[in-house]
Amino acid sequence: MVGYDPEAKCVSTLEAAAAGSAAGLVNRVLVSPLDVIKIRFQLQIEQLSSRNPLAKYHGILQAAQRIFREEGLVAFWKGHVPAQFLSVGYGAVQFMVFESLTKLVHNVTSYSARDSFVHFVCGGLAACTATVAVQPVDTLRTRFAAQGEPKIYHSLRHAVVTMYQTEGPWTFYRGLTPTIIAVFPYAGLQFSFYNILQQFSEWVLPAEGKKAGNAKNLVCGSCAGIISKTLTYPFDLFKKRLQVGGFEQARAAFGQVRIYKGLLDCVRQIMREEGPSGFFKGLSPSLLKAAVSTGLVFFWYELFCSMLCALKTTDVTKKKES
Repeated sequence: MVGYDPEAKCVSTLEAAAAGSAAGLVNRVLVSPLDVIKIRFQLQIEQLSSRNPLAKYHGILQAAQRIFREEGLVAFWKGHVPAQFLSVGYGAVQFMVFESLTKLVHNVTSYSARDSFVHFVCGGLAACTATVAVQPVDTLRTRFAAQGEPKIYHSLRHAVVTMYQTEGPWTFYRGLTPTIIAVFPYAGLQFSFYNILQQFSEWVLPAEGKKAGNAKNLVCGSCAGIISKTLTYPFDLFKKRLQVGGFEQARAAFGQVRIYKGLLDCVRQIMREEGPSGFFKGLSPSLLKAAVSTGLVFFWYELFCSMLCALKTTDVTKKKES
């Protein structure tokens, strides 16, 4: 169902956008706590270890308990409103562009729309398009999730106005360079591995195993998310560090802060002060989130597409009977 299927011809481009946005909305509610913990880990300069007395966070459970104790349950959904705009918009644009590109490749080239390499290229391009479209919202989400108490931004409108007046319009695109560099292979690998794993499961499982299609979609999506996230993770960390530039006063409660002049300066400072392991801070909650998030996105997308196809088939049947 993911990608253009010349045999099915069931889901239109707009329906793919609707299914993608719905999948993003449901998924965001479920994975927001993991995202908040991941961002806190990524932005912490101190080593993520209980042996470091200056480290505020050093493990998933410890971080969850501390955030809950200091900021309450709602802290796990900090920045949820811009995050929902991000998920809905990203899901809609990504799947709409992906379906359109795979259809275009099938119609104007000799490549098959079901080819894994086609899914890699089209998935990467679709994600880049979606990223540029929602980057300002992603920056807002990161700042809301990163701020401690007392809050610097009290509402979405306050954040937008304050950032624009004090830092200018380009502040909403902080971290865009590493994001684009990372998102193409990350999303491309997601779609490619999901396609590979789906084909592998169809080869391994007997025909009657197709009845467990929803569970298979979830497992294939989770595995694809883990593989792609591990291979591209450092760029996600660079993006988060750059997005909170000019926001240092709100980070004081969490430990040391750093000012980066750009992507290369960010890489150099992390390597010099935190070592190679610094590039993978927050990897554990990120992998957990990637497994849950990617699995659920593909699961919900396939489910919503199946529902749309079923509704269309029912309407056609009723029209024929009448």
